[in-house]
Amino acid sequence: MEEFALDSGNTAWMLTSASLVLLMTPGVAFFYGGMVRGKSVLNMMMMSFGAIGAVGLIWVLYGYSGVFGSDVGGLFGNPFDWFGLAGMTDNDSLMFASGVPALVAVGYQATFAIITVALISGSIADRTKFGTWMTFVAVWVTLVYIPLAHMVWGGGLLGADGLTDFLSTPIDFAGGTVVHINAGIAGLVLAIVIGKRKGFAKEPMRPHNLPFVMLGAALLWFGWFGFNAGSEFGADGVSGRAWLNTMVATCVAMLAWLVTEKIRDGHATSLGAASGVVAGLVAITPAAAAVDTIGAIFIGLIAGALCALAVGLKYKFGYDDSLDVVGVHLVGGVVGTVLIGLFATDKNSAWYPDGAQNGLFYGGGLTQLGTQVIVALASIVFSGVVTYIIAVIIKRTLGWRVSEEAEVGGIDLAVHGETAYETLGGARMVTEVK
Repeated sequence: MEEFALDSGNTAWMLTSASLVLLMTPGVAFFYGGMVRGKSVLNMMMMSFGAIGAVGLIWVLYGYSGVFGSDVGGLFGNPFDWFGLAGMTDNDSLMFASGVPALVAVGYQATFAIITVALISGSIADRTKFGTWMTFVAVWVTLVYIPLAHMVWGGGLLGADGLTDFLSTPIDFAGGTVVHINAGIAGLVLAIVIGKRKGFAKEPMRPHNLPFVMLGAALLWFGWFGFNAGSEFGADGVSGRAWLNTMVATCVAMLAWLVTEKIRDGHATSLGAASGVVAGLVAITPAAAAVDTIGAIFIGLIAGALCALAVGLKYKFGYDDSLDVVGVHLVGGVVGTVLIGLFATDKNSAWYPDGAQNGLFYGGGLTQLGTQVIVALASIVFSGVVTYIIAVIIKRTLGWRVSEEAEVGGIDLAVHGETAYETLGGARMVTEVK
């Protein structure tokens, strides 16, 4: 058996990438925290920080092994292969070929699981018990994230030699299915099961702090270079391609969102700019190293416009996705995953998974497009069904919602005994609660 050979350059890059991706979750906290009303901002940010704590622990106990351990029926890895990381050596590293130690690989993948769970929280803002949320985090990452990540990245049903073997190998470079479609459909399911906020679609629920939203988007954009360029597992030309595609797709998506918003509403807003940034980042994630510059531009253009339109669907269909997780992450994730079937190209690329085909516009026919559609649909069905079962069981046991009094008066004060902004009234109320 070939012995592990440390590559210090690649290892340094992956440690940096892991740190960048971990920063994305506090970025989500600012992004979501600014979008809610002032009486809910601490609770919203705590949901992201709570996800870091719970998922980080689960990941080193059995999460990593459950994704990358020996395959069990194509659905999940054996959680006991490296329970508590016991027995793991650098020869077991997911990044063995890149010369990156096993523990660095564990840390990098942990940050993906954390951000995926945190993204869901935006769909149920302003009305959810914190304890119930923390319970959901532990159950959902175990029963949904870990199996789906194994199916796509760990040698399971949605990877090479899996469900689409009769067509081609699916392409998901950095998490279009595992992260964004997964979080987006889970957010939709929870929004439906938990129900609407008091006053939804009847009274204004405007973002209380748009500078927070812009700061959160900036942190997400910065961290996302570790997310996408880091998914090459090394510092080379492929990571450079992923970095550049991430930049340009995001730029174009932001512009497309602003133009759509201007035509529709007469204003190009800061909220729209921040949301366009996130939509572009989401859509380019699965395609970051699989498309050329022109493909990245078109993915950003299509995602920016479609996501800007999709965020209004909640009013048409009556589900209260508080902070547009469905419109941005589900729609953006589907757009990016499916458009690989049009724009994928192995031209000038050192990375291309065995068995994958060029997209329709690059001479590959409909084969890869069919594969990408199947994988996107399979991810939606699996995550949607299992999340629904979890959500209903939790609703009937722990209950999801805070009291109407707490929701109307302020979930921060009722649940956490704090307020974000210490006005005289806020300080007095905190004193009374204590």
